Amino acid sequence: MGSKNKLKRFNENETFHNVIQPTREEVIENALDLKGKWREKIFKNDNPIVLELGCGKGEYTVGLAALYPEKNFIGIDIKGARFWRGAKTAIEENMDNVCFIRTQIELVTYIFDTNEVDEIWITFPDPQIKYKRTKHRMTNTAFLQRYKTILKEDGIMHLKTDSEFMHGYTLGLLHGEGHEVLYANHDVYKNQGAPEEVIAIQTFYEKQYLEQNKPITYTRFKIK
Repeated sequence: MGSKNKLKRFNENETFHNVIQPTREEVIENALDLKGKWREKIFKNDNPIVLELGCGKGEYTVGLAALYPEKNFIGIDIKGARFWRGAKTAIEENMDNVCFIRTQIELVTYIFDTNEVDEIWITFPDPQIKYKRTKHRMTNTAFLQRYKTILKEDGIMHLKTDSEFMHGYTLGLLHGEGHEVLYANHDVYKNQGAPEEVIAIQTFYEKQYLEQNKPITYTRFKIK
């Protein structure tokens, strides 16, 4: 994407009512005044809150919101030019249960209160295979503890990835730390029984992976 196009998208994001773009300082200092108040201030209802972390173009956030209008969906990514597409689609289709926030995922405990979130989706994260990159792996112990803080007691985690390494690493960690694996599938399009939302929604990159015959994996779990 050219820098001119990126700038155009950044500027357009500024006009979208469903996009929040705080500075890091604003998030840490709770200047947004949204922590614990997402239902009240943004969605104006008491429906469950579902996050998509590293939402990219926002296809999954918007796709889930269309499937489950009785839930509120928040896509989070540091790259606003990417989720511009999802935000624009949500506005065009008058979806009032979708919003996006441009920030770092490691700041989720500054943005959401204890027990405020019902579900978290992680879709096609960078597996960070090199050992020195493990601290950025989105299902490592430190990240899981952040998610546990904001999730309700029975909150559900979802991981969908084309990386067999990420799938195996996460399952190993979950079993090793005593978390509860509810469902695991190493090839959702070949093995029957995958939940509807796992196969009904395909991201731009997922379609490319499927064309390359890469298996798509899915894990659903609870953090203990």
